Amino acid sequence: MSAQSTAPEAPREEVVVEDTTATVESPSLLARLGAEAFGTFLLVLAICGVALYARFTNAGLTLSVALAGGLALVAGIAAVGHISGGHFNPAVTFGAAIAGRTSWADLLPYWAAQLVGGTLATLVLFATIPSSGLAILQQGGVIAEESKAALFQGVANGYGVHSPLASATQGAFSFELLAALLIEIVVTAILVGVILAVTRRSDSASFAPMAIGFTLAVMILIAAPVTNASVNPARSFAAAVFAGDWAWTQLWVFIVAPLAGGAIAALFYRAFTAVPVVQDDLLREDQVEFETVTSEGARADGADVTVAESDAPDWTPDEKGTEGKPQA
Repeated sequence: MSAQSTAPEAPREEVVVEDTTATVESPSLLARLGAEAFGTFLLVLAICGVALYARFTNAGLTLSVALAGGLALVAGIAAVGHISGGHFNPAVTFGAAIAGRTSWADLLPYWAAQLVGGTLATLVLFATIPSSGLAILQQGGVIAEESKAALFQGVANGYGVHSPLASATQGAFSFELLAALLIEIVVTAILVGVILAVTRRSDSASFAPMAIGFTLAVMILIAAPVTNASVNPARSFAAAVFAGDWAWTQLWVFIVAPLAGGAIAALFYRAFTAVPVVQDDLLREDQVEFETVTSEGARADGADVTVAESDAPDWTPDEKGTEGKPQA
């Protein structure tokens, strides 16, 4: 008689497997356009507002306008830069797109929002100019005729006989077209270059608004005697809307030159800096949400267990372009 023996059943052990997925949520296009409109509104209101009303008080123009522009840019970036990237300038958006930091699909919507925001700012200023003070300004030789448009012509960007230096010297000295093109290209290229550089890494995000604002202030100080310092097509367009006359005919210079400066800065950026894998849109911050799914399984003791690779993305914390975002 043979005895049958049954091997004891191997104990079973529960295995817990966790899969982690990351969801990256960007601000909606409407939110980003609203942020760009607000930031440009604030910037143009500060620059044109200080330049406009300083004429009533005989206050110094150049330094006060430069400080106003720089501080307004710092405030705008701090307030809504995390939503839209803090462009507030068509030249910055154009340069960021060429540099691979902003989607080309956002270019025209951003430009439209910036032009609307800037024009709304000058509309507010136009509506608040006291008509009673225009005659006094004309008598003092500040404006050529008693009109709001004449007052706005002092805020508009121009060259030749409309250069601020020409007005200050009664036409004895002025900057012509070539000088206006060159200075606007250079100062805008410097501004856009600084923006691309200081927003590239996350560890510089804390001081990026100050660096960008101070750079704008210095560029305004340089270009103000030459052209009244555009550095921003939206600012020039907004002033020309209410200045009219020669401001419209010279406006093309202050559209072409800043855009060219932004493009030059972007090309230098691409030549010497690796383009980020993911477009970070300068100072924009995307929200990343993690979801962990837990599942239970069983295996026989001693058997191999294969766990699928986690869906969680790899992170590169050193690069601004990929921080908080999955690599493609």
